[in-house]
Amino acid sequence: MTGQEPILSEHHLLIFLLQVLLLLALARGCGELLRRFGHPPLVGEILVGVFLGPTLLGRLVPGVHLTLFPADPIQQAMLETVSWFGVLFLLLETGLEVDVSAAWRQRASALRVGVIGCLVPLLIGFGLSLLLPDHYLPAPERRLFFALFLGTTMAISAMVVIARVLHDLDLIKSDLGLLTLCGYAVDDILAWVIFSLILAAATQAVLDLGSVVGLLLVTVAFTGLCLTVGLRAVDRAVAFIDRQLPQQPGAVLSFVCCLGLLCGTVTAWIGLTALLGFFLAGIMAGQAHALSERIRQILTQMVHAIFVPLYFAGIALRVDFFENFDVFLIAFVTVVSIGGKYLGAWLGAFGTGLSRVDRVSIGIAFTPSGVTGIVVGVVALEYEILTVPVFVAIIFSTIISSLLVAPWLVWSVRRRQEIHLLEFFLRRALIARLRGTSRQAVLHELCQAVAEYAPPAEGLDDERVFAAVSEREELMGTGLGSGLAIPHARLEGLSKPLLVFGRSEYGIEWDAPDGLPVHFVFLLLTPVADDGLQLQILAALAREIGQEQVRDQLQRAPDAQSLWPVLQDALREHQLVPVTKEPA
Repeated sequence: MTGQEPILSEHHLLIFLLQVLLLLALARGCGELLRRFGHPPLVGEILVGVFLGPTLLGRLVPGVHLTLFPADPIQQAMLETVSWFGVLFLLLETGLEVDVSAAWRQRASALRVGVIGCLVPLLIGFGLSLLLPDHYLPAPERRLFFALFLGTTMAISAMVVIARVLHDLDLIKSDLGLLTLCGYAVDDILAWVIFSLILAAATQAVLDLGSVVGLLLVTVAFTGLCLTVGLRAVDRAVAFIDRQLPQQPGAVLSFVCCLGLLCGTVTAWIGLTALLGFFLAGIMAGQAHALSERIRQILTQMVHAIFVPLYFAGIALRVDFFENFDVFLIAFVTVVSIGGKYLGAWLGAFGTGLSRVDRVSIGIAFTPSGVTGIVVGVVALEYEILTVPVFVAIIFSTIISSLLVAPWLVWSVRRRQEIHLLEFFLRRALIARLRGTSRQAVLHELCQAVAEYAPPAEGLDDERVFAAVSEREELMGTGLGSGLAIPHARLEGLSKPLLVFGRSEYGIEWDAPDGLPVHFVFLLLTPVADDGLQLQILAALAREIGQEQVRDQLQRAPDAQSLWPVLQDALREHQLVPVTKEPA
């Protein structure tokens, strides 16, 4: 040691612990407060950084700000290291949410929505960003990379945000929800591959066509390897660890974390960003059949309870929002980002069999930016490809789009002519005691009830109904939690939706998110072009039957005749609003 090198002291550790305490406690508290009002906690976490950073505390009480967050390189490096771990494991957890198998089964529709939904906003954002004045660029001669990065940032949608919105609206298990999440899976993979390529090209000392082609081949090859051989290898590895150490779930968790570190190291070594490696590791681990819901929840809670609040509060801590506030730039990034993503997903939804209104809903579902867009912006800012005012505009665009998507999506689902939900029930097909003890047996029983009691004009055959329902069930299970499942399917030639209900006294394993057995099963059949009715019926059933009081009444009803008044009371007020049919 030369004596001139900075030394980590106890004082550094003291300040670091105080910084983490303040940021974590306030960010978590503010995030949870906003969550209670239906807003993303991300907004609260960023607001804490704004308050403690140079924007407010640095202006109002500069002495206190410098004491808490001194301009000491060691002190800053300690907090930044924690932030980097946060963003890397955030990408790992994001990858866990990407359901490649569901996207593959829905590949035709998912590819259309995902690819077009990514490329259209990227091209629009890139083209318009080329027109921005020079003073928004860190270096006018690097305008091409500036526009590519900004366009990529504005093209990335937020799976975490829309998954939460779909869950809150009880649409997560609907066909619209399934296609949205499958499209997001394709969109996310494509966006991260493109971002990694652009970053690698932008940071090369010498750039030529050969190096760009080489980067493209390496990126595609590594991504393809992870999504084929890697998926199978990780599945076997997780299953092996689970068999060898069944009482130590932490062993699987350690393996997943090590997998992220390994893939991050590989992608950094070959000239790509480590973020891509962690994202791909999350995808591989997320597809492992032996990866229990408990392990997923542990990792998710660890990331979102500790790393995410520290990361986003820390970002806002380093930026002066007042000094870098530019109304034109914020409006530009927000409008181009929301408009481009809406247009891309809406165009991608053509040819998927969705109704006109559902295509609008798909477009809206792809509009929110989120943590991933900010992460891309942070990386570009650190490499001096974007300026601070542009980064501030990205943060404001993220907040605006995240707050806007829920009410906008609700509007798109509900703007129709009203009819009553109860008219779709086959009242005589209510089953008070399901005989089946497995999911398939119960589906057979309900499909037979539909075929027996549906109007003869519908011409329903129980085997045909069972095949359609089973196929949809394989795409994504329909267990919603709280003892409720709503298997559903679309049928050619059906004139209107049909609903049957069955109750299981002992409960059926349905792979529900909460792990509880299912006691209440609604089978829903809708026409192929149902004008958005399936979406609303699923949401209404999940919302009302999800109430503990209603479930208790259904559980206590002694027979089928007693079940009907309970369903009437719970669903009487629900009116559905189909759209006027228009050519697809």
